[in-house]
Amino acid sequence: MIILGLNGSPHRDGNTAELLRVSLQAAEEMGVKTEMLFLQEILEKLNKPYCSACTTPCTGACYRGTELEQVMERLGEADGLLVASPVYFGTVSAQLKGFWDKTRRLRKDKKLLNVVGGALSSGGGRFGGQETTLKTIHSMMLIQGMLIVGDCYDEKAPGHHGVCSQQPSGEDSYALKRAVVLGKRVAQVCQATDLLRRQRRANG
Repeated sequence: MIILGLNGSPHRDGNTAELLRVSLQAAEEMGVKTEMLFLQEILEKLNKPYCSACTTPCTGACYRGTELEQVMERLGEADGLLVASPVYFGTVSAQLKGFWDKTRRLRKDKKLLNVVGGALSSGGGRFGGQETTLKTIHSMMLIQGMLIVGDCYDEKAPGHHGVCSQQPSGEDSYALKRAVVLGKRVAQVCQATDLLRRQRRANG
């Protein structure tokens, strides 16, 4: 079982990456494999880093033979995704949006159907647009048919919508605790819903 972490920040080791790292480590403690992907680096290698809907339905022609094609295959094999973005004007980064737009073929092939998702966001202030950013991530996941992990009604909750941190994330103890809870919750839900993904892959 594998959970992939998508770092949607332009900074490999910034505030967003710190949150994501903590969450992935917590998921590993639940017995799943994890890996963090730095989306900007992947997109920079493309001739066309942004989707222009060049084929409908999508064939993946614009990234065929590139690292992104391999990454998309790994996404299609994942059991869970932890998706993290800094707040840019109250929503996700261009890096995350650009990458997610490239997942049109995954949607056509239902590769993310019933994959478990959790969202994390970092902002410059305590109320700096983190929740609107998380809700954008949720919308992106819902359109893929993913299963979103939210609150769990007790003091160990990951937050109503996910993890929100105030920079610097490494010093935001509340957010770091929530990141641990989210990682574990996503792993638990992955384990509980494994059959759904097995059935989808068998039928696909």
